[in-house]
Amino acid sequence: MSTTTPKILIVGGGYAGFYTAWKLEKHLRKGEAQVTIVDPLPYMTYQPFLPEVAAGSIEARHAVVSLRRHLKRTRVLTAKVTGIDHATRTATITPEHGEPWQESYDQIVVTAGAVSRTFPIPGIADNAIGLKTIEEAVAIRDRLFSNFDKAATLPPGPERERLLTVVVVGGGFAGIEAFAELRSIASALLEKYPELSFDETHFHLIEAMGRIMPEVSLETSKWVMKSLGQRGAAIHLDTQVTGAVDGIVELSTGESIPSDIIVWTAGVMANPTVVRGSDLPVEERGRIRTRADLRVGTDEEVVEGAWAAGDISAVPDLTGGGVGGYCVPNAQHAVRQAKLLAKNLVAVLRGEAPREYIHKNLGAVAGLGLYSGVFQSGKIALKGFIAWCAHRGYHGLAMPSWERKWRVLWGWWNNFWLGRDIVNLSTVQSPRYVFEEFAARPKPPAASTAPTEKTPAAS
Repeated sequence: MSTTTPKILIVGGGYAGFYTAWKLEKHLRKGEAQVTIVDPLPYMTYQPFLPEVAAGSIEARHAVVSLRRHLKRTRVLTAKVTGIDHATRTATITPEHGEPWQESYDQIVVTAGAVSRTFPIPGIADNAIGLKTIEEAVAIRDRLFSNFDKAATLPPGPERERLLTVVVVGGGFAGIEAFAELRSIASALLEKYPELSFDETHFHLIEAMGRIMPEVSLETSKWVMKSLGQRGAAIHLDTQVTGAVDGIVELSTGESIPSDIIVWTAGVMANPTVVRGSDLPVEERGRIRTRADLRVGTDEEVVEGAWAAGDISAVPDLTGGGVGGYCVPNAQHAVRQAKLLAKNLVAVLRGEAPREYIHKNLGAVAGLGLYSGVFQSGKIALKGFIAWCAHRGYHGLAMPSWERKWRVLWGWWNNFWLGRDIVNLSTVQSPRYVFEEFAARPKPPAASTAPTEKTPAAS
């Protein structure tokens, strides 16, 4: 490859990063550019499936997309980008093992996504878990299944009920879906645990606002609350978490909820490692300032050679439907922005003008456990089974690549006939525990029994 071949560096392998690389492979001519993607994980996570992974409805590996398998002509680096010096067109690449190095580029695409945004509430950092990664979804699933195993061996009482209590903080789409899916699997698990009763399981959703799911109409929101209430779930509106020390969730209402599973879904923020380590312009909410054509900059000024998309970027919403004038951070925007970004980047390389991103929100769809869901598009609202079918249909088709689609659809088909897989694999976190328990170890050297020779006294 010629040394004059433009180098494109993509920071982040999530929705926006993966789709940008995927589409660049489609639009670039052979030898037209060299594309490198950097992410600490070797896969893209399809985040809408995380609640179903946590509920055992989808196999964890089926909810992720291997970067190396599906990016045929892209250089994949499993590492972090810890610094961007756009003035010199270099980025600092930091692998898990080995020394960092400087990677030069001609065009940079920042798509490092978002992480869970928390507040300095006592106990949250030590006891809660987010739901942004596949590892978190698996940990929640295994913790719930493990807790049922433990509770079944205990006599009725506070400790048993603490193990069977789940608290979800945040009433947006992510929180509601996780909450509903976990309630659904917990109810199903009771059939396998005759020692436990439904009344011993407690599910609490904590929301600081006066309603849940602001993405849907108030009427639809109330229907969701009623549906969850009928399934034995408690929703606390206008309530904040003030503490979670030792797993005791303290609420602003004065209530205390002992729980062994605290799931935090109350907001996200742009990846701080990338944003703070960059010299690219940042707006007041900590996102990279991005133009409507997905180049970094403002209407008045363009940062040449820099692009951004997805949750880490502040992209103007030209439809007028965004929050504060910007596109909301969701998969619907990230995927479409990435597809246009790839086209625009190729256009700029060829001396053509980029196009502006315009996408009107198609609506919102959420799963609320097996056979129940909600869909909202404008004034049209679907609820219950038909919305659940719409949810699975939409996300099943939206999963990138037919290879991944078939794995997810095949898993759903198997679960329909065989039921959800409720195997608890929590011990995978310490895979050597059996080996270590029974492994033979060398005996400590025997203490010497020879008499110690005394030093003669000085004459």
